[in-house]
Amino acid sequence: MLPRDTLDQITRRFEFLEAQLNAGADPAQLAELGREYQSLRPVVAAIGDWHAALAQKAEAEALLADPEMKALAQDELDGLAETIPALENSLRLALLPKDIADDRPAILEIRPGTGGEEASLFAADLLRMYQRYADTRGWRCEIISETETELGGLREAVMRVNGEGVFARLKYESGVHRVQRVPVTESGGRIHTSAATVAVLPEATEVDLDIPEADIRIDTMRASGAGGQHVNTTDSAVRITHIPTGIMVVSAEKSQHQNRRLAMEVLRARLFDLERRKQDEARAADRKAQVGSGDRSERIRTYNFPQGRLTDHRINLTLYALTQIVAGDLDPVIDPLIAHDQAERLAELDA
Repeated sequence: MLPRDTLDQITRRFEFLEAQLNAGADPAQLAELGREYQSLRPVVAAIGDWHAALAQKAEAEALLADPEMKALAQDELDGLAETIPALENSLRLALLPKDIADDRPAILEIRPGTGGEEASLFAADLLRMYQRYADTRGWRCEIISETETELGGLREAVMRVNGEGVFARLKYESGVHRVQRVPVTESGGRIHTSAATVAVLPEATEVDLDIPEADIRIDTMRASGAGGQHVNTTDSAVRITHIPTGIMVVSAEKSQHQNRRLAMEVLRARLFDLERRKQDEARAADRKAQVGSGDRSERIRTYNFPQGRLTDHRINLTLYALTQIVAGDLDPVIDPLIAHDQAERLAELDA
């Protein structure tokens, strides 16, 4: 059963926020009220659809006593027998606790794992895959740092992705990505297995996390790399070290001022993610499967090029569309992950 008291409270809160915004809320509170209003809008719409369907059902049931309207009323009831459970399921999904980070931009960190140069080349392929996926969704990508190998692979890449619902979709990408293919460096045609790690962090603001100046050390240095736009001839690269944790961040674009801003964004995201993980572990100590947990030590996916197969090991998903996926069509992979995560959380609520 849906909690009617909760639904009524949500509706009253939404109406209160709407009245406040229409009356001209305090500018200091306007942004916060607007965010809450927008977050409640789809929930209230789902509540309205559910109430409307229940009202239609009551009217149709009342018409069953009328011989002339009985057949028409029964047809409507038959349709509502399917519609109402679907609306209830949508409403239960809307009522699930929302990750406050879902609407935030994301920081993607990609690094080669085992496999030598082939792992570096695969890391570069992953970076291009996410850039293409971002393009299909209208998101904006900004490279914070990128170090290439001589053969065009990656030693490391850090990218900021901004747009609607970025972290909500990309958070499922954290983990170890394994590739099976014949490397370009292999002359004997043998299939090699290598890996790359992906970390997806929600961007944090100064409001979320205040970092005292005494806790950081900032060094400037000359950018280096295999060549291209990320190599500078001046000491513009910035390295920020967070002294309490030892976390180190480097940004090597052309502007030292921009590098400091970007490096602080990444540092803030890593510290925010560290705190989120501590809270998640405390809340989910007895939860066995966490599809969206972003455990970076977990092998989450295999890209098998000889067979054109992608397998996501968390939900036993296998797709024979590897070429399209690597070209940026990630929705067929991410959508089932979201659905699985939602189903698990609904089961927890019903338990």
